This record gives sequence, structure tokens and C-alpha cells, in this order.
Amino acid sequence: EVQLQASGGGLVQAGGYLRLSCAASGLTFDDWAIGWFRQGPGRDYTALAWFKSRDGSTHYSDSVKGRFTISRDNDKNRTYLQINSLKSEDTANYYCTAGVASNVEQIGFQYAAFGWFGQGTLVTVSS
Repeated sequence: EVQLQASGGGLVQAGGYLRLSCAASGLTFDDWAIGWFRQGPGRDYTALAWFKSRDGSTHYSDSVKGRFTISRDNDKNRTYLQINSLKSEDTANYYCTAGVASNVEQIGFQYAAFGWFGQGTLVTVSS
């Protein structure tokens, strides 16, 4: 059973940074992907970044390139999302998801391409 837990959210001042962490277990196949999404108040899920296990490649939505960084620590079995220069519009629940990487490549980087979802971690940016 795949389980995911995002952590690291909190209250941060605008201009600051946060590093969110995703702990995943049960990914026993070799073509897995970890994705990060967020959902702001009254908004739909927004794709942010994803990591592909087979080649260690990282992928970003255009809207977050340059300010968001996804990374992987295999020793700790965690995938991170660092957000720099936080803005008030970054206020959202942030979720990590897992899926089959080939599905993500075929369907595209969207919520429906991932099969497992964890509980979110809330990021609140104060101005």
C-alpha cells in the first residue's frame, strides 16, 4: 500500500522560504513519480513539480520555474519541495502525490495522472 505524508508547512513572511517534505512508503515498483500540487482557497489543484525515479529527472510547471525546486534524498527516502521568495498567492495546502512515471509522461503533469495522494500541509504567507 502506498502511503504519503507531506510536512513542513507553516506561517511564513512574504519573501521568505520553506522546504516541504514528502515521506512515501510502498513504492515497490521502479517507475514511480512523486509530484507536488497545491490547492489555494477556493481554487483547483495546481501542478507544481514532479520527480521521476528512473533517471532522477525533475520537471516543473512553467509558473513555478526558478522559484520552486524539487529534490530527492534517497537515504532518507524523502522528496522535497523548496519554495523561495514566498508570495501571498503561495498560500495553499500543498500535497505530494505518487504515480507511475510513464503515466505522467503520457497523460501530462496533472492531478489525474497520479494514483496516490497524501494529506496536505498548509502554507500561509503573510504580507
